[in-house]
Amino acid sequence: MTRFCLIGPTYPYRGGIAHYTTLLAQHLREEGHEVLLLSFSRQYPGWLFPGRSDKDPSERPLRTEAEYILDPINPLTWRRTLKRIKEWQPDVVIIPWWHPYFAPVWSFLSRGIKRLDFAPQLIFICHNVLPHEQGKFSKIVLPIVIKVTLNKGDSFIVHSQADGDILHTLLPLAHYTVTPLPTYAALGDVDTTAVELPVTLPDDRPLLLFAGFVRPYKGLDILLDALAIVVQERPLHLLIAGEFWQGGEAQYRRQIQELGIEEDVTIINEYLPDELLAACIDRADVVVLPYRSATQSAIIQMAFGHHTPVITTNVGGLAEVVEDGRTGLVVPPEDATALSIAINQVFAEDYVKTFHNNIRLKSNRFSWKSLTQNIQSLTGIQFSLPH
Repeated sequence: MTRFCLIGPTYPYRGGIAHYTTLLAQHLREEGHEVLLLSFSRQYPGWLFPGRSDKDPSERPLRTEAEYILDPINPLTWRRTLKRIKEWQPDVVIIPWWHPYFAPVWSFLSRGIKRLDFAPQLIFICHNVLPHEQGKFSKIVLPIVIKVTLNKGDSFIVHSQADGDILHTLLPLAHYTVTPLPTYAALGDVDTTAVELPVTLPDDRPLLLFAGFVRPYKGLDILLDALAIVVQERPLHLLIAGEFWQGGEAQYRRQIQELGIEEDVTIINEYLPDELLAACIDRADVVVLPYRSATQSAIIQMAFGHHTPVITTNVGGLAEVVEDGRTGLVVPPEDATALSIAINQVFAEDYVKTFHNNIRLKSNRFSWKSLTQNIQSLTGIQFSLPH
């Protein structure tokens, strides 16, 4: 048995990082380990968060035991958190890294952790080594910030080789392992047929789904251009389900109108509770994620958790997860014509059922046990897993 201290968001906070932290804590506990999860008393100040709320509205949210003591912009809570770690004396401390906003608090805690007498191992789980969208100034400053913040880590987990390469560029001596992002099938442990959607969808044509926080790097505009091409040949419908970045819905509605595809698109502009997102994925024939840039995608892993195939782009680590021609299709980024051909191909050649079966066969590749085994290999601590 190993004593793990996890630091990061969990319920009532929303989003993929909170779900990830919660599920990792749950799985480590199920394997017989002691876990202290230290979470946020406040994650972001209201003026900084781009969405309507950072709280999870799900009816059956993912939750686990945690202590809420850390505020990323209140140094007094940083000291309180370090004191709690010292009192609990874990063997391993795990900190998530996904945005430079957290650099000051993670830098303080990592340095304090490495000064502790009982010398716990420190692992950073890097969800994104670099943020998706950067200005010219941040491209110069961010590498310095990341080096200063992460250089106390004993080892690292990344979820794609593409992100591992970025980490290695910034920290050439970093000891890391690549573990695919585990599936979020647990989020769909509900009867999705009983979940009522807030919109009415046509049932006489295949359904494409674009889901998640709608931001420019995710390429929704490319998908709309591709859809306008495809619907000239076959009836399809696109459901866009997710909160729009900084009120950007209007520009996409203008594009939809200009393309003349108003009858082919439905929008749900809100953060989707877990049960609603699961229902959307289950009702979709294919999830389409035409990202301009990425490291990995929790939406892909949730789609795979529901055995739903994915069409995505060859950026970051997405092609490491979606096997082209087996569990989905991979196309070049920012190419609406290529994307339209892929969408047509999925339905013209009846790939959906084949992809569905292949995803089932690949499910062990994206298990949480694989992640915990890689944590073991990084720490060198031998602990047994249940049969």
